[in-house]
Amino acid sequence: MNTAAHDAAAIAQRYIAAWNETDAARRAELIAAAWTADAHYVDPLAQASGREQIGALIGAVHQRYPGFRFNLFGKPEAHGDNLRFSWTLGPSGAEDLIQGTDFARLDAGKLQSVTGFLDKVPVGA
Repeated sequence: MNTAAHDAAAIAQRYIAAWNETDAARRAELIAAAWTADAHYVDPLAQASGREQIGALIGAVHQRYPGFRFNLFGKPEAHGDNLRFSWTLGPSGAEDLIQGTDFARLDAGKLQSVTGFLDKVPVGA
């Protein structure tokens, strides 16, 4: 089912919203709405399986980088049930320090797996 072609930007925005949410209860609601129950996330620094672990991982990122915000960079693209989008991360109102690209597999419009790549990471980040 090709749900991604029409909804690529909306799905990516929901993903970014979950990563930007600092309240754990609200973040859990956003994750439940955007991710499948058996979702999996992996990047060069971390991995998580299931909504609870994904929420905990996002919480750990907020602890490491307080006040930082994710933003979409460029236009999300979809092919079938696959999604690709890039993002930036940096202090709110300042220059973005980190950039990445994520590839997602969707199931009925929800994120089933996300593989993240870090395109730019400053030394010591």
